[in-house]
Amino acid sequence: MRLIIVGAGITGAACAYTASGLGAQVTLIDAERPGRATAAGAGIICPWTSAVDDPAWYDFARTAAREYPALIAGLADQGEADVSYRRVGALLLAGTGDHPDQAQQLDQAQQLEQAQQLEQAQQLEQARQRIAARRAGAPEMGEVSLLDARQAQELFPPLRPGATAVHIAGAARVDGRRLAAALVQAAARQGATIRTDPARAAMLSCRAGRVTGVSVDGDLVEADAVVAAAGAWTAGFVEPAGVTVPVVPQRGQIVHIGLDGADTSRWPVVLPSATGHYLLAFDGSRVVAGATREVGSGYDVRVTPGGLAEVLNNALSVAPGLSQGTLLETRVGLRPVGPDIRPLLGPVRGVDGLVVATGLGATGLTMGPLAGAVAARAALGLPPEVDLGPFDPLRS
Repeated sequence: MRLIIVGAGITGAACAYTASGLGAQVTLIDAERPGRATAAGAGIICPWTSAVDDPAWYDFARTAAREYPALIAGLADQGEADVSYRRVGALLLAGTGDHPDQAQQLDQAQQLEQAQQLEQAQQLEQARQRIAARRAGAPEMGEVSLLDARQAQELFPPLRPGATAVHIAGAARVDGRRLAAALVQAAARQGATIRTDPARAAMLSCRAGRVTGVSVDGDLVEADAVVAAAGAWTAGFVEPAGVTVPVVPQRGQIVHIGLDGADTSRWPVVLPSATGHYLLAFDGSRVVAGATREVGSGYDVRVTPGGLAEVLNNALSVAPGLSQGTLLETRVGLRPVGPDIRPLLGPVRGVDGLVVATGLGATGLTMGPLAGAVAARAALGLPPEVDLGPFDPLRS
């Protein structure tokens, strides 16, 4: 079967890897546009802490996290052994960590601080109970425990003094660029054709209610099925089919900080519950701080003073020890966001041979590998092994 996949981010790359492994004749097309979400994403794999009340989303995210180790092992068998995936654990923090104003009287400051500490302790215990209750259905999350400030700072030294945390041992992180590249290389070894050219535009080709292939600058590449995994650009790609996929870009600005001489290779992910921002670390003395969630950004991939200030202010309020690091770079990604938190995933009604895989939002690097594998199976006419009902790509 001839399958074309448009988009070589984490979802499209995983789709190409799965489909080529199943024997399909795969062509992967990508325009390498600036702002691809995979290239900028932080890569936190810890869905169990989410307070989102959407069972379909959570079940999909939990399954995606569970299947990561098998994916990494499969890539290692293909010769892609170093994709940056590591189980490092996560620290869920409570409160903002703001200190009392120095102008207050000492006794007032002490009372306020004691009240804050009590409130944070209650928040953490509630969070621990909520997360631990999910462990029966997700044993891969590992041990869930409370850490005092000393224990938390031992795991992530730049943390502010007094920061207590819930520790989730099974949380992991991965570099999206490296994982996507490994998936593409493994797909190529399995026979996939890779076509990347930022100067060439791909357009879906349809006739009489079914896809015929993809036109690249007027040259038609024929196919029996097409997977649209073009991230925030998916809606424009599928327009020739006469359908509307409700996905829009949401800008995320993410800062990379260098800490000269620090062994950051096993530092945990840090999730401050009060802000929605995060910190995580990679090898090479590198800490990643993020991220903005800029609704209505369009396809603007600029680094802005406001975005940079938001990320750094949040990072330093949680981990003031980062203040003397080196600002290495700021990455900007355009997350593909749908009408709700669920992915836009599955065959398109009324267009034979067209499958959409996008709309993963801020959890693209958690769910992308599974979304790509599901899309591949759906495109090849195989059971997707996931109930796609909640993920209709044309829902509004």
